[in-house]
Amino acid sequence: AAMRHLPYFCRGEVMKGFGRGSKELGIPTDERANFSEQVVESFLSSISTGTYYGWACVGNGDVHKMVLIIGCNPFYKNIKKSVVRILPYFKDDFYGEILRIVIIGYIRPEKNFSSLEALISAIQEDTVEAKRQLDLPEHLKLKEDNFFHLPEGKTVNH
Repeated sequence: AAMRHLPYFCRGEVMKGFGRGSKELGIPTDERANFSEQVVESFLSSISTGTYYGWACVGNGDVHKMVLIIGCNPFYKNIKKSVVRILPYFKDDFYGEILRIVIIGYIRPEKNFSSLEALISAIQEDTVEAKRQLDLPEHLKLKEDNFFHLPEGKTVNH
């Protein structure tokens, strides 16, 4: 069921995120920023919780590999479903910019971890798998998709 709606194209304005990522996990998550709740709600209704890979682009910038975790993040006992991007790590604050993502594939279901170390280890494995998948020719071609280069307000139907 997780794969039914993929690839999934989504864009929205960047809002402030949880901000816990890099310091606590020691890996470049981008929880500093997130989609607005409205955008998150709309695509969480069509996509199962779990870990995914795809492409991401902020504003008119380059398109980067991305790992996306969708879920409540049981380790942190969040109640609401949220979205966490692990790759890429955009250095500048980009609140208010338009973030475009394409979710291409599914890595694993959401699960709880007994320790922070186990969580970090799983995220590192997810990242390796995402990079491997995104280097495949059928996934590389989505990096060049017009979706990433359309003027604001234009939409694309795949």
